[in-house]
Amino acid sequence: MSRITARRLTVGAATAATAVLLAAVPAAAHVEVESDNAQALAENVELTFVAESESATAGITQLRVVLPEGIAPADVTYGEGPTGWKFTANDDGYTVKGPAVKVGGDAEYSVVVRQLPDAEELAFKTLQTYSDGKIDRWIELGEPSGDGHGNEAPVLDLKAAAPGAKPVSPSPSAPETASASPTPTAQETTASPTPQAADTEKEDDGGLSASAWVGIIAAILIAAAAVVFAVRRRGSPQQ
Repeated sequence: MSRITARRLTVGAATAATAVLLAAVPAAAHVEVESDNAQALAENVELTFVAESESATAGITQLRVVLPEGIAPADVTYGEGPTGWKFTANDDGYTVKGPAVKVGGDAEYSVVVRQLPDAEELAFKTLQTYSDGKIDRWIELGEPSGDGHGNEAPVLDLKAAAPGAKPVSPSPSAPETASASPTPTAQETTASPTPQAADTEKEDDGGLSASAWVGIIAAILIAAAAVVFAVRRRGSPQQ
């Protein structure tokens, strides 16, 4: 074998080894959000999220999302997701979780937003939990780092609102929740108490309850009957 041939083989082997090593280095994982109708004030918009895995030993089990300003948890409904995953609304967003996806697999799910706010972009801060307890925090805002290994939150860029588009009224669930058990006023509390409460209030005020009045009336009737009986007996002729 000539020196030139040997040198070419050596260079080729080194190049192949370098390619294998580069392929083995995992790409920077992150969470992405996209929509076919990413427009300010658009209604009933479906958002699709893809959470990429950066673990070689555990699967993704949960995604906790903090909603951007202008979107309330009550305005979000669950679409589709990994098998067995469920959606739960939180005070400031929502959680989707369930059985772990396969190790190294991405977790993809969708939600429907009642209306997007009038903004240029929306950031969805996300906490990504694995079956071994590890948590990836995709919560950073601003420009991504130059090395591509930051923890930027997924951001959805919005087009300008359509002409004539207006914000819809608040989600119906909010007023319904507030009116389901309103705080009664003082007048409402005293105007229509329950029967048991009425009796109790009378007794507490020093008055007589209904049962007490029934007993008094019964006693009066018995006494009157006794008087009538005695008068009739005295008036009857002696044998």
